[in-house]
Amino acid sequence: MLAYHSNKYKRKQEGEPVKEKVQEVLNNIRPSLQADGGDVELVDVKEGIVSLRLKGACAGCPMSTITLKNGIERILKEEISDIKEVVAV
Repeated sequence: MLAYHSNKYKRKQEGEPVKEKVQEVLNNIRPSLQADGGDVELVDVKEGIVSLRLKGACAGCPMSTITLKNGIERILKEEISDIKEVVAV
């Protein structure tokens, strides 16, 4: 399970670009991924769709889809109301 400490970006300044908000959330998630030998890279954010590249152990892990959807996507949607979906590229 991904360890994460919420900052509730929904309450943050409205003018902050979504991509920066996503990067901040990913930076908070990253230590959990790195503890298992993996990592994540933000590729792009367009129209509420976050494109990520899974790296290290995450790249070939059979559980990576669960990590992406039930972990990373769930947290991003909770924290940033503009996020619709997270996809791996």
